[in-house]
Amino acid sequence: MELLSENIWIFFGFAILISLSGVMTPGPLFAAAVAKGYKDKRAGIKIALGHGLVEFPLMALIFFSIGTIFTDPLVKLGIGLVGGAFLLQMGYKMVRSRRVIAGGDEKYFPYDSLWAGAITSSLNPYFLLWWASVGAVLIYNAQEFGAIIVVVFAIVHWSCDLAWYTFTSFTVYKTKHLWTPTMHELVFGICGVVMIAFGVYFIAGPGYELATSL
Repeated sequence: MELLSENIWIFFGFAILISLSGVMTPGPLFAAAVAKGYKDKRAGIKIALGHGLVEFPLMALIFFSIGTIFTDPLVKLGIGLVGGAFLLQMGYKMVRSRRVIAGGDEKYFPYDSLWAGAITSSLNPYFLLWWASVGAVLIYNAQEFGAIIVVVFAIVHWSCDLAWYTFTSFTVYKTKHLWTPTMHELVFGICGVVMIAFGVYFIAGPGYELATSL
């Protein structure tokens, strides 16, 4: 990692690649962007803003060396239980109501896109763990160039979130007229299954890690 702290352009190139690889990995935020994008082409922007409400303060905590708390197994277990339960409930409702959802009813998810971004981020233990590990390394390297570069890095990283989720929701909105009723059900059913799968993973993962550490 020494090279990253010696050349600012190499650092930002590496940071963008790492950021995009994380952002473009399918997960709860992506599923929310697809579901919300069906009715709102700007849903991705709102989801990214909600994500930023959690991500920017978290980056600040890590900058001031407080972010290591998120590596504690008990903390991750607590977040995993709460976040996992939330995603299980949301995924179940999405699968169960997929026919109604395709028709435009969003009662399965009583949160707007902004809160969808904030909630699915704050209750994701692996999002927090990523920042406490990989993200922390990037922040520490950015510090080598000065505090202003840490701010620039934070904006660049969040811009990757903004670009991807905006693209996702806009694409869904613009192509929805091509979807058949079966396609509607399939897409929302898959989004629901993704939520359920991550809910189980969020609960089981930290629990297993805690059990093996005892």
